[in-house]
Amino acid sequence: MKPYQGAGSAAMPLWDFTGSTMVTSQYVRLTPDERSREGSIWNRVPCFLKDWELHVHFRIHGAGKKNLHGDGLALWYTQERLTPGPVFGSKDNFHGLAIFLDTYPNDEATERVFPYISAMVNNGSLTYEHSKDGRGTELAGCSADLRNQNHDTFLAVRYSRGRLTVMTDVEDKNEWKNCIDIAGVQLPTGYFFGASAGTGDLSDNHDIISMKLFQLMVEHPLEDETVDWTKIEPRVSLLKSPKDNVDDPTGNFRSGPLTGWKVFLLLLCALLGIIVCAVVGAVVFQKRQERNKRFY
Repeated sequence: MKPYQGAGSAAMPLWDFTGSTMVTSQYVRLTPDERSREGSIWNRVPCFLKDWELHVHFRIHGAGKKNLHGDGLALWYTQERLTPGPVFGSKDNFHGLAIFLDTYPNDEATERVFPYISAMVNNGSLTYEHSKDGRGTELAGCSADLRNQNHDTFLAVRYSRGRLTVMTDVEDKNEWKNCIDIAGVQLPTGYFFGASAGTGDLSDNHDIISMKLFQLMVEHPLEDETVDWTKIEPRVSLLKSPKDNVDDPTGNFRSGPLTGWKVFLLLLCALLGIIVCAVVGAVVFQKRQERNKRFY
């Protein structure tokens, strides 16, 4: 957290950085508003907490107008560190958790609104697909108006008892807004926290103002004490593959698009419902008419 000691590319206590990263007294700039830059900052101390919450104060800003800026920022909790690569300035096929703050839509067919925040858990076997904005490996996400704001912007990532929660505070309301909430997430201990950013043909300033980690005091089942949490593999227990998901304006997921037979079934069910309602209504009306005649 600021004020930072040192300037330019000088070393920082407990932190290492690579690429275009520059340190000022008030922020750490991962990339300047220039094309084809990438930078990252990583903590040197592995995290052995089973339950934690990370608060990140950041700023993404630049001279580019609508859809003429990019590419975005990533927050990491991974086994690897200080390894430049194509995923927002860091390594692909990583082991651990990534939270992407994507500011540019590469997929022209997408319905989602950018900037877009998404989560990905990887055991080293998955590849982030930039041309599809990572939709094939995305667990969940939401849109957030976080770029070129005149007020502070924050992101919180909470991991506790297998549940991953991501919240934003980007509307200058001083309150958290839910973005992602996923159960069944398994993350090892002993990984490293970091942040990275990258620019391509389009650019932005990507600044980290602070990163604060908090330990959560949570009770665990007795059987958890026998688990070596440094040896488990990052994974998520999902009912379906993320590749089966499509966009939803709410930021969550629904099942695949409506095909012809699904539309037919929906229309058939609707028609049957209308017929049933009409028959019931007619019977009720006839009974009332008979009752009225009898009283008359």
